[in-house]
Amino acid sequence: MDTVLRSAGKEVVIGAGRPFCIIGERINPTGRRIFCEQLRRGDLSRVELDVAQQVAGGAMVLDVNMGAPLADEAELMVAAVKLIQSLTDLPLCLDSSIIEVLEAGLATYEGKALVNSVTAEDDRLEAILPLVARYGAAVIGLPNDEEEIPEDPQRRLELAGKIIETATTRYQIPIEDVLIDPLAMPIGADTSVVVRTLETLELLRQRYGVNTTLGASNVSFGMPDRTAIVAAFLPMASAAGLTSAIMDARSAELVRAARACDLLLNRDDWGASWIAAHRAAVSAATAAAATAST
Repeated sequence: MDTVLRSAGKEVVIGAGRPFCIIGERINPTGRRIFCEQLRRGDLSRVELDVAQQVAGGAMVLDVNMGAPLADEAELMVAAVKLIQSLTDLPLCLDSSIIEVLEAGLATYEGKALVNSVTAEDDRLEAILPLVARYGAAVIGLPNDEEEIPEDPQRRLELAGKIIETATTRYQIPIEDVLIDPLAMPIGADTSVVVRTLETLELLRQRYGVNTTLGASNVSFGMPDRTAIVAAFLPMASAAGLTSAIMDARSAELVRAARACDLLLNRDDWGASWIAAHRAAVSAATAAAATAST
């Protein structure tokens, strides 16, 4: 099944037979002190740079989080959505744990957005899913609830089923508009966590066939050489059923890993996209060398 996201002028389709969807993670103040300070002043100049870098890197959708402490997050989300839509036609993923912020962003957005995210907690489902339905958006579901972030893939599947059932039955949200995050946990804390994520992806594919996404960098947290770990993880997860990821679209190594998945899993007919990307990179390097020598 295909999940369709739209901006005012562009459509992106996420699906098992489609190119792996790269959702750029960078427009997020978490761990970025200077960016947080800028947002508290209402300064969105860094957002412009983040957009430009991620578009150039190969992002297909942009995640937007304005959760800077002590800032007016709803006001910033509205301003950011308007600014980003003036800079690019990529669809957006609106990212906040605050209902009012999500509603402000959805009301401002021109197109069909992705909402990041809703858990299996009853109060969160009742608060967020009506917004998703009202604005015709898609939503990411996290299979954890009031009691636990489950380790057992079967329990994650059960909670994913609760989210899917509630969304499709109670709120008439099409199943193709519900993406499930299989929960990518840091391998630095427990080296078995990625195996459980991969098993969850397989179960989701077999039971529901829904599209999936996750924060790719989560798996490498606390470890050295994080990019190499994520670049190895992406093909494994893609083969298990992952159809998109929130990731660093500025990283050429990660984007190449995602594109190699498309080639190796027969999602790039005749390798046309892979060859075109290689030729573009060679041309850019040649032009840069020529400029440097003058």
